[in-house]
Amino acid sequence: MQAWDSVMVKADVELGGTDQLFNILIGREFQKDEGLPQQVAFLLPILEGLEGAKKMSKSLGNFVAVNEPASEMFGKLMSISDELMARYYELLLGRAPPAGAHPLESKKQLAFEIVQTYHPSAVAQKTLEEWETRFSKRDLEHADLPAFSPIEREGLAAVTLVSNAYREVFNLQKSHSEVSRLIKQGSVEINGIKVQDPKAMITLRPGQILRLDRTRAVRIR
Repeated sequence: MQAWDSVMVKADVELGGTDQLFNILIGREFQKDEGLPQQVAFLLPILEGLEGAKKMSKSLGNFVAVNEPASEMFGKLMSISDELMARYYELLLGRAPPAGAHPLESKKQLAFEIVQTYHPSAVAQKTLEEWETRFSKRDLEHADLPAFSPIEREGLAAVTLVSNAYREVFNLQKSHSEVSRLIKQGSVEINGIKVQDPKAMITLRPGQILRLDRTRAVRIR
């Protein structure tokens, strides 16, 4: 049915991702059968999602939305791997990462330019400066952090708390095994104190800062 669209609209060119190659080629065959000129197949590579394995998709939760707040967009892009960063440079900016630059600096440049595409330049610059304050300088106390209002504040396992924060604040679905790895690696902190046991029972107070990983933190409300 999708291929038949090419006949109905008498398409000259069909644009699609590489995963649509079959549908586009079948459209060409249908056009030939109907005595129409065959459309040109114009294919683009698939952009991998934030985890670097599956295609970027809202249903998979591994996406950056073009209408997201600048800080969320920046933070998501800073969370990708160095290998995926090179791919994003290629597909989103049309060039390779800066030669000889530290991967972290290259990633900040990538995030800044993409945020600047969808937000005013002044907003992108402020977001970069906020990130520097929040993570590079580790001054989370004075950073403008997103608020997190957990339903339970006492006796909640660390792995559940962090998973909930990812989901409710950043719309990211992190499995308990993923979160457990982050905790064991020392990425999770509460007011600067590392939480290294996924099963640790946590009691929260308003105003505390929960750091989820090297690019995301929330303030308990």
